[in-house]
Order: sequence, then C-alpha cells, then structure tokens
Amino acid sequence: MNSSAVTIIAFFFIAIGAATAYFLDQPVIGGALILIGVVLGLALRTCAEWERAVVLFLGRFAGVRGPGLYFLIPAFENVYTVVDTRRQSTRISAEDTLTADAVSVTMDSIMFWRVQDVKRAATELTDYRNMIAQVAQTSLREVISATTLNDILANREAMDEKLQALIRKKSEGWGIGDIAVEIRDVKIPPELNDAMSRNAQAEKEKQARVTLASAEVAIAEQIASASHIYASNPVALQIRQMGLIYDMNKDRGVTILVPTGMANALGASIALNVNNPDAPPPVVAPSFTPAAPGSVPNA
Repeated sequence: MNSSAVTIIAFFFIAIGAATAYFLDQPVIGGALILIGVVLGLALRTCAEWERAVVLFLGRFAGVRGPGLYFLIPAFENVYTVVDTRRQSTRISAEDTLTADAVSVTMDSIMFWRVQDVKRAATELTDYRNMIAQVAQTSLREVISATTLNDILANREAMDEKLQALIRKKSEGWGIGDIAVEIRDVKIPPELNDAMSRNAQAEKEKQARVTLASAEVAIAEQIASASHIYASNPVALQIRQMGLIYDMNKDRGVTILVPTGMANALGASIALNVNNPDAPPPVVAPSFTPAAPGSVPNA
C-alpha cells in the first residue's frame, strides 16, 4: 500500500537526480538518482500497525509483510491483499427458528473474532469475513433447534458457550481465533408472551399465598406458646389485657375505669348473701327518736 511518505521519498530522489544532471552536469549520477527514486516508488510500501500484507512472488505465496515499511521486487512481487488483524465484531441473527419444544423464536447475537493466521485466512479462504459470518449463522440455528425455550430464556450463558464451541469447531484451521459470542435479544410470538406473563403472575401469587400461610403457622405457634404462659400465670394475662385495652383506646381520648381489689371484695360479699338466705341479718344500730315536748320519756 502506497503512502504519502513513500511518494515524498521517491520524489526527493528524482528531484535530486534531475538537479544533479542539470546543474552539476553529471548525467550519470543524476540518472542513477532518478532510477533509485523510481524504484523506491515502485518497491517501497507501508502497512499500519494492525495490517499485514500478503505478498505473492509470480503467483506463489512469498510471505507476510508489515507492519511499517517493506519492499517488493518490482514486476515479480505484488500485494495480494491486506488483512486487518484487529478484533472484529459480526452481527448474526436467526429469524423464526423452531426450538426443541416447537416454539418459533427470533434471536439476535453478536460474535467477536480476529485473524490469527494471516496466511491461512488469505490463501485458503475466498472471503474469510463472509465465511465466518455464514458459519456463525448456521451454528446459531442449530443450537436453537437443540435447545428448549425455557433453557434459552433461563440460561443464556450456557447457550453462549455452546454456540461458541460449535463455531470454533467448524472454523478450525481457518486461521481465525479469539471467538466469543453473546446473545443480545430473544423475541417470541406475542400470544406466547402473554401466556408466559399470566403464568409468571400466577406463580408469584402462589408464592405470596405460601408465604402468607407460613406466616399464619408461625403466628399460631407463638399464640399457642403464649397461652401456656398465661395459663400458668394469671397476673401476666391481666397485664396483657390491660395493655390491649390501652392500645385500643390511647388515640381516642377515652377514660378507662379499671376495677380495684376493694370492688372485687364487695362483689364477693354481695354474692355470699345472695347465695345464703338463712344467714342472720346484719346488725343494725337502734335509731334514736326525740320525745315530744311535755312528755315523760320512758325508762
């Protein structure tokens, strides 16, 4: 590949040779310099850091040149092609492909690769870019056909590895390596998408009900444990009742009257008299009635 630097170098020698022949009257030296300039213009080439030139000598492979400056034998050697050795990406897709469980899906993925063996890629393949893309597309269809929809949606990393291994196996010996594949998107039919959404919603509702039932079981176990404690300690039960009454009425501004021990004792005495009618009546103190004026009080 020619560059501006090569053109400048060739023009420099040609200009020096012409000036030598004309001004110094040295046609031999000037002609030699002009010839050198012409040869450099025809033989000198350059390649960028990431490029490699495949050179043929009379139609046969002569070597890989570059990067930087390299020379060709004029009229005998020529550059067949220049190969880019940088890491490249190729988009691959498979539309309306049936999975193992007979579901039509469309999958979009991307493949990363680069040329490792320039000679093989240039001399053994007619179009290495197109061929690796075709192999990747057919491999993607094969992997989809051998995988169920649930596996595709749930485990993309495993499918990436399977697809990557298949592409490497098919392209072995092509001089292409560092192959990596990543699935970008998976599209399914709209009606199946709705059914899967309803299924997922039902599954979430089932999990919520199971969680609620587990909470009810835990609450029942705690209540049963508390009942044993209250049965053995009535004071604790009374304190708990008072706490519940307070919690129910603390925000309402209600005055709560709690019976004391004296009220309980009076209630017990009244209940005793009612239950024993033969008991002697309670002693009542005699009342004092004042005498009328002028009368004599009885002794």
